[in-house]
Amino acid sequence: MLKKKILIIAPHADDEILGCGGTISKYCKMGIQVYISILTNAYLGAPEFFSKQQIKNIRQESISANKILKVKNLTFNELPAPALDQYPIYKIANLILGTINKIKPDTIFIPSEKDIHIDHKIINHAAMVALRPINKHIVNRILAYETLSETHWSDNTNNSFAPNYFEKLSIQNIESKKKSFLRYKSQVKNFPHPRSLKGIEVLANFRGMNIGTKYAESFEIKRDLN
Repeated sequence: MLKKKILIIAPHADDEILGCGGTISKYCKMGIQVYISILTNAYLGAPEFFSKQQIKNIRQESISANKILKVKNLTFNELPAPALDQYPIYKIANLILGTINKIKPDTIFIPSEKDIHIDHKIINHAAMVALRPINKHIVNRILAYETLSETHWSDNTNNSFAPNYFEKLSIQNIESKKKSFLRYKSQVKNFPHPRSLKGIEVLANFRGMNIGTKYAESFEIKRDLN
């Protein structure tokens, strides 16, 4: 049974769409409250590569993208991407814990620890620290999502992403995901790059085949108390 409050933790703006966009579309259409927390600001971690204006632009893209999916609760945080390996884990965990205690979600989606991007690995670890069942609010279900390019280019050949939870999606959910991702103009690539409209559809078809349907998104269960 689906719960009423869902929290999605995204290391960077667009990860939430690439990893969970179809599921977000499905949940919002069902009237479930979806909260998205984007954790980083690349200008703070690498100002030599990312300007304040670029961050402003991508955050506007993010607001526009999530409006397509009918998301009403979107927040931006200020962790220093792509330099989280130089930032204290406990501070990241405390930020995530504060968000959890404020929202009190029943289900949380986090990036996979198997992703190639170090920020994803670190945020997965920090989230699991924050999600220990010793705090004010215990989250019943924790799901790790796959992110196009980050998960599939991983070097974890002996410990690759192995989904054991699937969300069956409609063509409308996938079309909404693709329209939403198009709003991230700075991030859209041409196929065969995974971060492309066709890449999104190919993965949705593949995950759908895993469960005998046309479209799906897949996740790894990290905790399920339901």
